[in-house]
Amino acid sequence: MISLLLSFLLSLAAVQNHQNSISDEPVQIAVAGLTHDHVHWIFGRDNIGDIEIVGIYEPNQDLWERYKNWYDLDDALHYTNLEAMLDGAAPEAVTAFGSTYDHLRLVEASAPRSIDVMVEKPLAVNMDHASQMKQLAEEYNIHLITNYETTWYASNQEVYRKFKEESETFGRVRKMVVHDGHQGPKEIGVSSEFLEWLTDPVLNGGGALMDFGCYGANLMTWMMDGEEPVSVVAVTQTHKPHIYADVDDEATIIVEYEGAQGVIQASWNWPYNRKDMHVYGESGYVYALDDVNIRMLEQEGESIREITLDEKEYPKNDPFSYFAAVVRGEIIVEDTDLSSLQNNITVTKILDAARKSAETGQKVYMND
Repeated sequence: MISLLLSFLLSLAAVQNHQNSISDEPVQIAVAGLTHDHVHWIFGRDNIGDIEIVGIYEPNQDLWERYKNWYDLDDALHYTNLEAMLDGAAPEAVTAFGSTYDHLRLVEASAPRSIDVMVEKPLAVNMDHASQMKQLAEEYNIHLITNYETTWYASNQEVYRKFKEESETFGRVRKMVVHDGHQGPKEIGVSSEFLEWLTDPVLNGGGALMDFGCYGANLMTWMMDGEEPVSVVAVTQTHKPHIYADVDDEATIIVEYEGAQGVIQASWNWPYNRKDMHVYGESGYVYALDDVNIRMLEQEGESIREITLDEKEYPKNDPFSYFAAVVRGEIIVEDTDLSSLQNNITVTKILDAARKSAETGQKVYMND
């Protein structure tokens, strides 16, 4: 039975119209892994003709049978060997829905075959993996992008626009506070396969710090135009050791920039699901409250305004439409973009520094 989390992802992924923007031939995409519950996103989206799934790699036969029955998938799509899928299905691009640790292996297999790759957040479990992935992507000239749910939030895009295009109103960014998480993966009912690797310090790289800390690091790197922070300080805790014995379930990360500060609050202990960002300038602020609602104050003494935005337009409203446009060359990914390899290398550096800080109790300077 699909959990509340999965139902949420399905509803989030609905793609609205813009059929006339789609290329005549869909991008041939393969799915690498079914153990990440976000994979429901690609199967549950409307079939608008911009992508075609040509292969699915999953060695767990029972898990494959479940997905086959849920989505009426053809057995001919299924492979139990990654390389055999890449060669047999010959996709143009592949999406990763296994453990974060497996991202490196996927790039190692895909890059020499000139297959573009999109991984679920975060990019990698550590900088060693991330550096190898970057080297392979550059050597073989493939796209390697990272998908975050919050990339498709109209609210975040509006916060960014306000501070970049109306800087005379808000002033420069001084503080960013990003809250992400939920009650806990077990508590919200993720699949057993997802929970198994999500709570493994090797396969996930950590707990809530990795699972939700990456969102804040990604958004802050974007808001700061790719600037690397000066230092990182982090505190992690495990409030529920009977459930999360090997990883943290609570993390607070302070990211120091020249002239600005970011606070990332990543948790498996929130009493509700949340993904929101608060950005403060010199004279005003803008809050992204959810995917389409913002609250802002332009100047002290003025009225607080609340605005509901339209959803983002195709193809920037959905990761698979976006990925297809990237593969087709219709979208050029800039280094400062949320999905870019460069942004997510910086995210990995921040997360590595946060883990080190939490372990040592010391501030970590990024250039040391």
